[in-house]
Amino acid sequence: MRLMLVTVFLVCINATSAMAQFAAQKDAAYLATLKVVTDYKINDEEVVRDMEKLRQNEKFNQDLQRMLAKLTNSRTKTGKNRRIYQILQRAGKEIYDELYR
Repeated sequence: MRLMLVTVFLVCINATSAMAQFAAQKDAAYLATLKVVTDYKINDEEVVRDMEKLRQNEKFNQDLQRMLAKLTNSRTKTGKNRRIYQILQRAGKEIYDELYR
């Protein structure tokens, strides 16, 4: 009986672990989709001139560096980092779903 309970417990742990891994892979797929589509659209002929102007704009680049300094890629994301990560995940999921159809 104990062996059966231990076996059921281990199966449940493995199933939970597999579901968590699948969810993490989906999140990674959404972020990867967001990055690739963003990189692709930056070269859109309607955007490319404005992007070049922004790259040359020192104030914009300084502001951007200040904004990025507020973020971290550490595993324990809190507050602003968590919200930004969730926004990116939602945007990536929306783009993924739209393009997958």
